[in-house]
Amino acid sequence: MKLSVIGGGGVRSMFLSKSLAQSAKRLGIDTLVFMDNDPEKLRIFGAMAKKIALLIDPSLTFICTTDAVAAMTDADYVITTIRVGGDDMRVRDERIALDLGLLGQETTGAAGFSFAMRSISALLGYCELAKLYAKKDVKVFNFTNPAGLVSQALRDAGYDFTFGICDAPSSMLHMIADYLNVAPERIKGEIYGLNHLSFFNSITLDGKEIIGELIDGDGAYQHTDMRYFDKELLRKKRVVPNEYLYYFYSREKAVANILNAAQTRGEQIAQINRLMISELSEVDIEKDFDNALAIFDKCYGMRENSYMASETGIRRDKEWHFDPFSEDFGGYASVALKYIEIAQSGKSDSMILCVPNNGALPILEDADVVEMTCDITKDGVYPHRFANVDDDALELIRRMKCYERMAATAILTKDMDLAVSALMLHPLVESYSLAKKLIDSYIELNKKYSDGWC
Repeated sequence: MKLSVIGGGGVRSMFLSKSLAQSAKRLGIDTLVFMDNDPEKLRIFGAMAKKIALLIDPSLTFICTTDAVAAMTDADYVITTIRVGGDDMRVRDERIALDLGLLGQETTGAAGFSFAMRSISALLGYCELAKLYAKKDVKVFNFTNPAGLVSQALRDAGYDFTFGICDAPSSMLHMIADYLNVAPERIKGEIYGLNHLSFFNSITLDGKEIIGELIDGDGAYQHTDMRYFDKELLRKKRVVPNEYLYYFYSREKAVANILNAAQTRGEQIAQINRLMISELSEVDIEKDFDNALAIFDKCYGMRENSYMASETGIRRDKEWHFDPFSEDFGGYASVALKYIEIAQSGKSDSMILCVPNNGALPILEDADVVEMTCDITKDGVYPHRFANVDDDALELIRRMKCYERMAATAILTKDMDLAVSALMLHPLVESYSLAKKLIDSYIELNKKYSDGWC
C-alpha cells in the first residue's frame, strides 16, 4: 500500500511519519511518499521524517519528492497538509482582520477566508491529480485549514473521495484519558457540529457516561482544554466544547488579549519556525540526528507552550520532548489511520470525521460538511444523528455553516459579492461594511494565488 503526504516538508512531518511507521506493518503500508514544493523545507523536515520512519520500520520505502504527479501515482491514500504562502501570509491575513478590530484567528476568525482562498485553489489541483493518477478508489484526507470550509469546497467541486480530518477532538479525548490516568482507548466520545465548532454531548469511560463528572468537577478544567471555558457556562450547556469555541464565547477577551500581546499567534509561529529552520539548516540530519532532534524539541516546545496563550492568557508550560518510540495515540495521522484500519477490517466501527451531513443535523442541508462521530461500514460513511442537542449550539452551527457554504461557493466561483455576503453572516464579523473591507483587502493580498475575482 502506498500512502502519500502532500505538504511533507511541514514542521509537523515527524509526527506524521511516526504515526504512519508505527502502523505500517499492521495495515500493510509499504511505501510512504512525502511531497513538498519547498525543496529546503523538504530537505530538512522531510529528511527528519524519513529518519524517524526508518528507525521505527527499516523495511519501509520512504521517498521525499517535489514531484506531485509521482506522489499521486498509484497512491491508495493521500493526506494533504499544506500552507500556501507560508507563515508570512498567515501573519498578514490575521493583521488585516485585527486592524479592523476583528478576530484574526486563521481558521475560526475572518482570516480563515483569506487562508481558504489559497488553500482551496491549490487543493483543487492536487485532487485533480489524485483523480488522474492515484488508485481508482483513492481516499484523500485533508488536514489543510480552515478544514471545514476547505472540505466543503472540495466536496462541492465534486471530489467525493475527500474527507476532512482534525486532531482537536481526539486530542481532547486523550487529554481526558491522561487526566484520569487510563488508556486512551477506554475513552469514547459522541460529537456533533462543524470543524473547530463542535460539541461533545457524551464522553464515556468503559461505556459509563462521565461527561457530567467532568463538567461538574474541577480537575478537567485544570488538566484539559476545558481550561478555556467558565465552569458556569458548561454546567448550563452540559457539553464539552472544542477549544476553538473560546473565540465565540469570549470574543472580546480574545481580541483584546491578542491586541495587547507582543505578537499574534501567526507572528509567534513565524518567528519560532524561522529559528528552527535557521538552526536545522546548519545540521547534517543523517549524521547528527540527535542534535537535530534537540533543536526540534527546543523550538517545538516553545510552539506548544505558547498555544492559545496570547488569546487566553493561559500558558501550558510543560516540558516537551519528541520520543520516536513512544506509543502514538494522537494526531491527525491517527485519524486517517483509524479510517484505513476500519476499512481494511471489513467490520463497522465509529470515528470522528468531516463528512456530508446527510440528515444527521436536520437544521443543515444534506451536502453541508459537518464534523461528527460517524459509523464507517463497507457500504460507506454515516454520521450519527443527534437529538435533544443544545439550541444555542445549533443556532451557532447553523450560522457558521451558512457562512462556510456561501464562502466555499464564492471562492470556487470567485464571486466578490457572494464573498462579502458570506463574511457579513460570519458570527465573528456580522457587518456589511467590515466584510466589504475584508474582502477588498484579501482579494488584493491573494492576487498571486487567486486572481480573477469579479
